[in-house]
Amino acid sequence: MYADARFWDRIAESYSAKPVDDPDAFERKIAITKGLMVSDHVIADFGCGTGSLVLRLADQAAHVHGVDVSPNMIRIARGKAMDQGVTNVTFHVSSLEDHGTFEPGGLDGVLAYSLLHLVEDPRAVLAKLFGLLKPGGYFVSSTVCIRDTWIPKPLLTLMRWAGRAPSIQVFGRRRLLEYVREAGFVDIETPDVGASSRIAFVVARRPAG
Repeated sequence: MYADARFWDRIAESYSAKPVDDPDAFERKIAITKGLMVSDHVIADFGCGTGSLVLRLADQAAHVHGVDVSPNMIRIARGKAMDQGVTNVTFHVSSLEDHGTFEPGGLDGVLAYSLLHLVEDPRAVLAKLFGLLKPGGYFVSSTVCIRDTWIPKPLLTLMRWAGRAPSIQVFGRRRLLEYVREAGFVDIETPDVGASSRIAFVVARRPAG
């Protein structure tokens, strides 16, 4: 369901060293995410990469899980947690499809930063994330909407064939919000965090009842 883990393994070190593209927007996203969290919450970040977001959120939750298909990304994330002395995080090498750690309806929050455009079936992933949430639980995502950019699809295909890019799904912001709504989420919001127009930052909830 996820893009080839070998691509992410190959770039893990450079990915970890690369600065955040838009640090101001990233800080606003973190602030909004933290505003949803309570100290006894257990949350999971799917597509966690090298764990930067997980580690930033750890002081607001009882436990934060990070899940990624790339062993090298998770290796780096675990090393960062150890170096920073953060003990209430757990990192898992897995895809969402194969991950069996979380019981249905067991998580207070699920995060999907930079993930939904990298999976084969965003609708199936959103349905899975919805099912992992407790009633009233929150969903936060940040997604590159390729259809809203200048990048032509044939170029993306060529980059994929050359090993220069992962598999990327082409959809726009409107279609993404349709997917979120179809999965059953409510109270769907797109807070303005000052990010590029091609980035859709979405906050939603599983119905409480």
